[in-house]
Amino acid sequence: MNRAVWDEGAAMAEVRRFAVSGLEEAARKAGRRRGKLLIGALDETGQQKKGEATAGVKRQHMGCAGRVENGLNTVHLSYVREGVGHALIGFRQWIPEEHITDPVQSLRSALPGDLKFRTKGQLAIDICTTVAADGIRPDFYCGDEVYGSCTELREHFETDKQAYVLRVQKNFRITLPSRTVLSAAAAVKTLLKRKRQWEIRSAGKGSKGDRWYAWAWIATASPRHYLLIRKHLRTGELAFHYCFVPDRTSSSGRWCVCCWRRIVSRRSPTAHTGSGRACARLTCPVQVIG
Repeated sequence: MNRAVWDEGAAMAEVRRFAVSGLEEAARKAGRRRGKLLIGALDETGQQKKGEATAGVKRQHMGCAGRVENGLNTVHLSYVREGVGHALIGFRQWIPEEHITDPVQSLRSALPGDLKFRTKGQLAIDICTTVAADGIRPDFYCGDEVYGSCTELREHFETDKQAYVLRVQKNFRITLPSRTVLSAAAAVKTLLKRKRQWEIRSAGKGSKGDRWYAWAWIATASPRHYLLIRKHLRTGELAFHYCFVPDRTSSSGRWCVCCWRRIVSRRSPTAHTGSGRACARLTCPVQVIG
């Protein structure tokens, strides 16, 4: 394998086409061809490594370890067929900028001479562009704050009229229909003061049963953008999701994809088993505040 010469992109394309066709065939046999969501879930995965010779290895936060460790990070795209299953269909390894700009480190790691530094959000753009070229278009893309904070990624999706639900930080700023500009956290404090403005919905079943949360929408000055808020029923902890919704999508789908993001982002391969059953769907839109 070390001496083999092969096209990494072409090999990934073969895997991608095989995985997608397999999931679609399984959906067809199950009679679920219509009315089910197709989700593209973006996430990065850390792999602990010893030494410093491997390309991209440095001390950094490793999600698999839950702390800073020596290792590398790779951005992945998972193709999720609701009610059927999922498969990884794209990846790009994240290479630290200092490894690229340091000629000694670059040579030792055998990095390509023309390699340019790309953030994780930019790597996600590269993956999604390649997937789109293969004719694969999910109903939604979703990702955590790493991707929600990437303006370039959001603009890429919107230019392509591609729906997304991306997690953002509490200081993410939105423009309300009144043209008032507030942070996500301030918008919740200002607009969601009454209990009846929240709806209690399950984010899917866990080891202890349904994961119940309170949910609410906040409208923005754009008819295509919303802020989706999830609140923990016991602690009151808030999670913010910025949504871009073209005309072809539904409010129930926007909520559903947020649950998919929660499920697919788990690192353990066994945690993905049965993920299609773990996603519930709203039967009516959450109240939009704005």
